[in-house]
Amino acid sequence: MSAVSAPTYAGTVLQEHKLPMHFTWVACEPNCGGWIGAVGIVTGDTPRNFDEFARDRDLGGATIVLDSDGGSVNDAIALGRRWRTIGLRTTVGSNIKAHTASGESTSVAPQAWCESTCVYLLLSGKVRYVPKEAHVRVHQIWMSDRAEDAKASTYTAQDMMIVERDIGRLAKYTFDMGGTGDLLSLSLNVPPWEDLHELSPQELQMTNLATTNAVADVLPESRVIDPAHASLTRKSTQDRFVSSAEDKISPVPKSSKTTEATSPTGGVAAVAPAPK
Repeated sequence: MSAVSAPTYAGTVLQEHKLPMHFTWVACEPNCGGWIGAVGIVTGDTPRNFDEFARDRDLGGATIVLDSDGGSVNDAIALGRRWRTIGLRTTVGSNIKAHTASGESTSVAPQAWCESTCVYLLLSGKVRYVPKEAHVRVHQIWMSDRAEDAKASTYTAQDMMIVERDIGRLAKYTFDMGGTGDLLSLSLNVPPWEDLHELSPQELQMTNLATTNAVADVLPESRVIDPAHASLTRKSTQDRFVSSAEDKISPVPKSSKTTEATSPTGGVAAVAPAPK
């Protein structure tokens, strides 16, 4: 792994993971191919946005670099199936600008977050690599409009039906992608009033989220920043993410702590990360 000088960060870079997911094609020379940066929250628009991004590009065998707090369960499932069909590889990281002897270039810092439904996008890769510096965290899905005070809220039979339906969809997807029941077990044991569970290296293997220990299987090593040269931190957040395609997520947080999800019917299963 070749070292580069300390990267520079724009003030808004660390907040991109809270906006709707966007995709960036990063080309690098010489002869190292490139990769796709996927940063932000999965919304009902994300699968269509990816299809527009992928149009006229040959992405077969490319790598998706994820930095995401999660988002819509059902849209993440649709997007993950699309990625598996294309044959994409997946990893966790942050695309940043770095200054080298030959000028400015884009590199990948391994310190990044893949939380909530992001883990199911990670699972879609035909090859999956998780840097030891990355944070992969899981929790239950929940009703979006009741995640703030889940214990004090009331729930109808219709609410429970929606949650159980979406858990079933998530379970089928997990097994279709080659994940194990351990991933579902670890996720569904963490209620919204507890901190997310960060998967250990052993759990990443046990759940089959990580299929390789070699960064070279997903990215050119010359473009991966030595962790000693970069440091990323995030403020505490608690976001709510919907699981139904018809519901929208506000692109800008309504407060410093939450990203609200509109829920016209009140019947939407959601995933709700706890503070970092």
